[in-house]
Amino acid sequence: MNHHRRAFLHLAGVAAALVGIPQTARAQAYPSRPVRLVVGFPAGGPNDTLGRIIAQWLTERLGQPFVVENQPGSSGNIATAAVVRAPADGYTLLLVGPANAISGSLYPNLEFNFLRDIAPVAGITREALVMLVHPSVPARTVSEFIAYAKADPGRIKMASTGNGSSPHVSGELFKMMTGLDLAVVHYAGGGPALKAMIDGQAQMMFEPMSASIEPIKSGKLRALAVTTAARSAALPDVPILGDVVPGYEASAVTGIGVPGSTPGDVIATLNTAINAAFADAKMQVRLADTGGSVLPGSPADFGKLLAEETEKWAKVVKASGTKAN
Repeated sequence: MNHHRRAFLHLAGVAAALVGIPQTARAQAYPSRPVRLVVGFPAGGPNDTLGRIIAQWLTERLGQPFVVENQPGSSGNIATAAVVRAPADGYTLLLVGPANAISGSLYPNLEFNFLRDIAPVAGITREALVMLVHPSVPARTVSEFIAYAKADPGRIKMASTGNGSSPHVSGELFKMMTGLDLAVVHYAGGGPALKAMIDGQAQMMFEPMSASIEPIKSGKLRALAVTTAARSAALPDVPILGDVVPGYEASAVTGIGVPGSTPGDVIATLNTAINAAFADAKMQVRLADTGGSVLPGSPADFGKLLAEETEKWAKVVKASGTKAN
């Protein structure tokens, strides 16, 4: 047997051995270097907080640094575009948030199609919003608020954290389903909007649970309802808005996505690691502290949820006439 034939048979044996290795074992080579998690909003906000919690978990779980990279601007579209353009190798992740489900209809000329160009990996949390009112509003239930607003159309100002934001479209959905005439006042983010509410410059708003808890518990603002289909563990005594406005549901869905053609075994590795967080006692507490409920499931489960959210908010954006600034 000549040298070339021996070499060929050796390589053939190696190839056969590799074929025999299960897909999951071969996928363990990922990750072999640091991974960046791109967040489309500034440091310190709810999206950034969730991103850093899950990045730390993945770092500990998968043995390589998962580093948060903030790329704020254009309702998260700058960050999303950066991830769409990145190599589809699992080393660039996107923190997916509610803005991604809204932007497709709000910004018709985006250079990407979110549902087509970002592959879903896993959900992290679904966070309720809270319907808040200023203490001067003489309503302690949603029914009382609706009656009060109908008795004096246009008097109540609804604060928004920005045109097309989750609190804004949640409020627009409420207006559509109740027929209320509420003047919308846009502020540059959750902090300014909450300050305006506390100061009495606006009388009502929808705000994510994580930002609402402090002003509710301190008595600065009053919670009338949560927007999810079930009560929140963070505010168990606050009723569900859908009990008064049948069919109403709004929430801030957060998870992880990757460039569209990322290999399936890489996505599976990440999905398994993220789902493991939901069974970890310490992570359960950390995620609960953000005000959300966990979203376990497969990449397909998360993708289906994102498609449903995108369709839902497209109808609200169109019906309300909301335009990008």
